Amino acid sequence: MLFHPALPPSNTMAPPPAETAIVTKRDRETSDSNANNNNHAETASAAAAERQLVRKVDLCLLPVIWLMSLMSWMDRSNIGNAKIAGLMTDLDLSSSQYSMTIVVFYFGYVVWGPVSNTILARTRPSIYLPAIMLLWGALTCAMAAVHTYPQLLVLRVFVGVLESGLAPGVAFVFSCWYRPEEQAKRIAIYISALLLGGAFGGLLAGAITGHLDGDQGVRGWRWLFIVEGAVTVFWAAVSFAVLPDFPSTCRRFTADQRNMAVTRLEQAGVVVVVDHKSRGTRRMGRIKALQIALSDWRTWATTLGVAVGQFVGCATVLTYFYPTLVNGLGYTSTVAAQYMTVPIWMAAFVCTLGSGFLCDRIPGYRGLVIAAWLILAMIASILICVIYDYAARYALLAIMSAGVWSSVALGISFTATMFGPMEPEARAVMLAFPPAAGNAGNIYGAYLFPAEGAPKYLLGFGVISGTLGAGAATFLAIHFILR
Repeated sequence: MLFHPALPPSNTMAPPPAETAIVTKRDRETSDSNANNNNHAETASAAAAERQLVRKVDLCLLPVIWLMSLMSWMDRSNIGNAKIAGLMTDLDLSSSQYSMTIVVFYFGYVVWGPVSNTILARTRPSIYLPAIMLLWGALTCAMAAVHTYPQLLVLRVFVGVLESGLAPGVAFVFSCWYRPEEQAKRIAIYISALLLGGAFGGLLAGAITGHLDGDQGVRGWRWLFIVEGAVTVFWAAVSFAVLPDFPSTCRRFTADQRNMAVTRLEQAGVVVVVDHKSRGTRRMGRIKALQIALSDWRTWATTLGVAVGQFVGCATVLTYFYPTLVNGLGYTSTVAAQYMTVPIWMAAFVCTLGSGFLCDRIPGYRGLVIAAWLILAMIASILICVIYDYAARYALLAIMSAGVWSSVALGISFTATMFGPMEPEARAVMLAFPPAAGNAGNIYGAYLFPAEGAPKYLLGFGVISGTLGAGAATFLAIHFILR
């Protein structure tokens, strides 16, 4: 075998030239850099697509829900405005009879709210929520025609049954569209509609009762029911066309957008509503959903916290008595009393929105923030019991309202995110219990401000102080137990 000395042996390899090694290293670094850039670009693109999706959800959902809630609160609380505009005199109502018109409204909330959410979880929000709104708007218009106490009582019962489906329904729909860290600010926006409803209700009532009283031979409080009921019917008709359904079934979104909406929720641990018919699967039964809701300690804990600390604590009780309380503070003119309720609502509006945006940044501390607001409201309520200066009590009433309503918004988002990992049917039931129990408190809360208690109303504010303290203690306990 010949061996050529100028060539290296066949089983050896000459090292690459230095230039070749350098180029290879640079190519590898360039390749890694390009891969990283591509990954960053894909991540940025996915994040941009998700932000675009969330903006579309916001535009489709929030304005519709906001106005539905605005109409709901105006229709619910207008009985308080009608009271001081002649309703009591024209129907010859006593103080206890007026309180009963408030009480019967909440029978429907207690009984029908959870049932309504089980229906919503099995139907389309774009049909169910506008339908109940259309019906309660029509019944609000019908209240303008009442001439006896029993007629008013019956209509209030049915309006309460229909409206009872909106609040728990909104909480459930939000839990089906938004991740836990996105809900507080959006629930706060939803609650802001209720607050502006209270403020605008006073302004609208002042305008109607002050300028339309006697027009066409119709009393001002009757015009109040006609105008507000008609606006509700109109917006219900619009809502049929614009309100979106659940993420997996929403026809206004593309297939890619629906998939992204479902995926981002599942990544956050939220169980989404699915189309069981197309998948050939069975949904959870109503009895099973109720059993799961009733057997979970969190249902009872949040129900207790909401019931004693928020709704009983004055969120809805005082709504009907704001005009009366302000009137008792020295504003004897009916129109002036209507208008002077507006700053109280606006203080709650600002604080509620601020708290919602803050708590999406610190979602793990919502329980503490709720307790802090309730404690502040409790202190204001106690001071109202011992301070009788009109101006001071008015300012304290605004502080108490801000504290309670801020805790209401945070309490809803706190509950909705807590139950996110539950099956949708069970979550729908669980989310309906806190507002049902809270509104049950209004059955006796309506008697906390009788006419003979004016202008101090020590019974009402004394009871409210105690319930606010109990609510704060409950949410503190929930916070530390969950942690």
